[in-house]
Amino acid sequence: MRVTVSRKAHFNAAHRLYRKDWTHEKNDAIFGKCNNPNFHGHNYELIVSVTGEIDKETGYVIDMKVLKDIIKSEVEDAFDHKNLNLEVLEFKDLNPTAENIVVVIYNKIKPKLDASFDIEITLYETPRNFVVYSGE
Repeated sequence: MRVTVSRKAHFNAAHRLYRKDWTHEKNDAIFGKCNNPNFHGHNYELIVSVTGEIDKETGYVIDMKVLKDIIKSEVEDAFDHKNLNLEVLEFKDLNPTAENIVVVIYNKIKPKLDASFDIEITLYETPRNFVVYSGE
């Protein structure tokens, strides 16, 4: 029997949406106020969902403390109160859109879990705007 369990977390981070190879005018046309050269920030909400078999001994799919610790080390410690463009290596040459951030988070968490688990990452950039990625 496969069951999905989820853990919520959050982090605050600044970013600027722009491409170095585009003119300022083109960046402004595409990214608007998100292209602010002085950056802007979000209070990101994160949901990490893990799907797997229920362990017959523990009754868990995954120990939630283990998942909490992975999220803390791989996401919260790495991204919280950071400027994603300037301080997070994964975004040195990758535009830190919500779509790219959710894929980076997936790629940081997935290798830390048992290969039999399927995971889905939901990232809220604002209460109304969110992205979901499950590795497909």
